[in-house]
Amino acid sequence: MDGKKYKLRFCIGLILLLAVVTIPFLTPIQKYLSIPNDIVTVNSRAPIDLPTLGENITINSSNKTVQAAKSNEFYTKESGNSELFYEFAGLPIKKVDVNVLDDIKVVPGGQSIGVQLHTKGVLVVGHHLVNAKNGNTSPGEEADIKVGDVILEINGKEIKKMKDVKPFVEEAGEDKEALDIKLKRGKETINTELKPALDNNEDDYKIGLYIRDSAAGIGTMTFYDPESKKYGALGHVISDMDTKKPIEIHDGSIVRSSVTSIEKGNNGIPGEKQAKFSSEHDKIGNITKNSPFGIFGKLNNDMENGRMKKPMPIALSHEVEEGPAKILTVLDDEKVEEYDVEVVSSVPQKFPATKGMVIKITDKELLNKTGGIVQGMSGSPIIQNGKIIGAVTHVFVNDPTSGYGVHIEWMLQDAGIDIYKEQEETNKAG
Repeated sequence: MDGKKYKLRFCIGLILLLAVVTIPFLTPIQKYLSIPNDIVTVNSRAPIDLPTLGENITINSSNKTVQAAKSNEFYTKESGNSELFYEFAGLPIKKVDVNVLDDIKVVPGGQSIGVQLHTKGVLVVGHHLVNAKNGNTSPGEEADIKVGDVILEINGKEIKKMKDVKPFVEEAGEDKEALDIKLKRGKETINTELKPALDNNEDDYKIGLYIRDSAAGIGTMTFYDPESKKYGALGHVISDMDTKKPIEIHDGSIVRSSVTSIEKGNNGIPGEKQAKFSSEHDKIGNITKNSPFGIFGKLNNDMENGRMKKPMPIALSHEVEEGPAKILTVLDDEKVEEYDVEVVSSVPQKFPATKGMVIKITDKELLNKTGGIVQGMSGSPIIQNGKIIGAVTHVFVNDPTSGYGVHIEWMLQDAGIDIYKEQEETNKAG
């Protein structure tokens, strides 16, 4: 009996195993599993296509936000939340949540811009030795002040620029007193004491620190909102060249920039745009934010690129397709040109993340002039199917023809253009 029971259990187990393995490969089951649980889209004319499950299965909408055009094709009528139900004989067998966002349109950039940042406090970028009476010493290092720290206050007074530091150092040195330093290290605020040392070589009091209060460079405008004048550029954070840490900004500005030449990139060595700009004149906007997704602020006036003047719709990360696309950028003077690229891969992202796309330059003219993606091209808008899908951000050092891109929705979010606002308010209300 035990042998028969064992054989029976073995046969039942084998049948169940075969069922588990084969059922997902049956066409109806495959189609059912391919139906998404939720869809996020913008309120535009683009249809929502859903898999069909057969003639006896209907798809119905819960409200007027989404309406049917065909049995499996739907159009958005307004922004808001809706539900689509697959029904058999009036009974629901699958529900799809649909969130329709406002159809936000922004003006694409492509212009070369000069960037001038002023740090929040003064940034410590290095230590140096002071030739003091008792030998070489670095007062800053002895005070445990590290590279990357930001000096916020000295003796209770706010420090905004490098020139604010020297009077405190001289006074404390002459009085043989220590300075009370308040600094920021990451998210931490630290207090320490620093006693200046008299440099025998220069007969001047020193603190043994290299400091900086500003940074400058060039990049590319990605987009701006014609109504609010809010803009986004670069597509990545600006870090200090010495500390390699993101710069916390006090304020900043962007100015018009003119590309004078291109240093072509080769394997292992990224190329670079050479450009000129004045930090005092031709200011076109401010900088209020420096984030992993770029720099952001407001323009003083509209900014035309000479090619695409009208606002364009944006594509969400899951709407980006692998295949042909274009970028807008400047290679000569201030002239914005359009170049062919290919989206090699794109990762649908539900939460903000950098490096969402891999792109490859395919345009022969661009490859001939630059060798691929070069420094200064960061922020160049990527256009696909009449929509802005993101911006160029990084180049692959071992392959200058390819690099990363960031999805446009995260840049919009950091610019203060919140495309998910209505969804968040609805969730809170619920």
